[in-house]
Amino acid sequence: MAKVEPGNIMNEDQDESLEDCPSDCPKDGREEDSCIFCKIVQCSAPSHKIYEDDLSLCILDVNPFTRGHCLVVPKRHVPWWHELSDEENASLFRVAKIVSERMMQELSPDFVCMYARGRRIAHTHIFLVPTYRGDVLDRFFNALELFQESPPELAALREEKAMEDVAGLLRMEK
Repeated sequence: MAKVEPGNIMNEDQDESLEDCPSDCPKDGREEDSCIFCKIVQCSAPSHKIYEDDLSLCILDVNPFTRGHCLVVPKRHVPWWHELSDEENASLFRVAKIVSERMMQELSPDFVCMYARGRRIAHTHIFLVPTYRGDVLDRFFNALELFQESPPELAALREEKAMEDVAGLLRMEK
């Protein structure tokens, strides 16, 4: 099995397993024992590595929204992306761009959706999701955008006339 060298994206027939992981994986004094991303960086948990540089690692998500859904994580345990150093932040987004370009080339999505999280797993991670018209993520974001645009419509439902109209429709006599 091929190793991932900085600057190289793995081919689809390559796999990175624990046996192929170097024993000198980076360790950081702030690492959380329970953090799955720290375990992946330290090669004590399996992953499908796609690309890495000195500061960031891109892996396939184990619960993908679509084929090719990846996560980009800093190698140092940092809960929020805005707490990264300038170098780590630049690396994180550079790796995201490199992998997104590869996704566009190999998977031909309409676009690659990117967003950052850290709430459920308190280790910064950027989602890279190849997105196609009508897929689950496209439908979710369309619904979210409609919700974002709807507050005036929702406010109108609270107006007295609107309340009287709907009450008249629903009111039942005993």
